[in-house]
Amino acid sequence: MKRTFFLVGLLSATLTLAGLPVKKAKWTTLFDGKTTTGWHRYLKTDTNGWRVDNGTLTTDGKQGDLVTDKEYGNFDLEFEFKVQPKGNSGVIYKVQEDPQNSQPYYSGPEFQVIDDKGYEWRDKEGKLIQLNNNQLTGANYDMIPPGDLSAVKPAGEWNKGRISIQNNHVEHWLNGKKMVEYDYGSDAWKAMVAKSKFSKWAYATPHAKGKIALQGHGDVAWYRNIKIKE
Repeated sequence: MKRTFFLVGLLSATLTLAGLPVKKAKWTTLFDGKTTTGWHRYLKTDTNGWRVDNGTLTTDGKQGDLVTDKEYGNFDLEFEFKVQPKGNSGVIYKVQEDPQNSQPYYSGPEFQVIDDKGYEWRDKEGKLIQLNNNQLTGANYDMIPPGDLSAVKPAGEWNKGRISIQNNHVEHWLNGKKMVEYDYGSDAWKAMVAKSKFSKWAYATPHAKGKIALQGHGDVAWYRNIKIKE
C-alpha cells in the first residue's frame, strides 16, 4: 500500500516538473445572463450604456466599451454575438486599462465583429469606402484577414466566436472554423505592427496579460454565453 502511494505521488510530481497538466482547466462564466458582475466601462467604475436583456449583454454603443475586472494571460475564450444591420463591434484582448490609452484598442488586438455586407463608412469628403478583408468579422482587426469569408452569418443572426492564446500563439475561430492565427510578440508580428496604425501605441509593446473588452462602437450589439478557460 505504501509503495502504491509512493509511486502515485512520484508520477504526479514528475508530470508537474515536466510541465504537463495534472488537472484539466475548467470553464468560468464571464456573463451569467442576469447581471453585469465582473465588468465595468473602460476607465470608469459603472456599466452605463450596457444592460442585460433576455439573457444577453447588449449595448446601443453610445457609452463606450465594457471590460473585465480581471486580466488574463493564456486562455480559451468562447462567446456568441450578433450585431444590428450595418453594425460594428468587436472583442478586444490584452487590454491595458490606462488613462494614457484612451480606448481599449490602443493596447490590445481585436477580434472583429461587424456586418460584413451592410456596414458603410465614409472618408472626410463623404466618399463611401469599402471594407478591407482585414476589417471583416473574425479578422485580427486591421492586421490579418479571416481565412474563410463564408463562415460568418448575416447581421441579426447569432455567431459563435473563439479566441485562444497559448504561450503567445493566438487563434481566432468563427462558427467552428479557424480564421486567424499568429504568434504575438514574434519578429513577424513586430514587423506587421510597425507598418500599421498601431505602431506608436501601447499595442506595439507585447505584454503577457490584459483585460478583455466588448466594444461599444455606436451600434447595437448583443453578446451571450461568454466563458473562459485559463
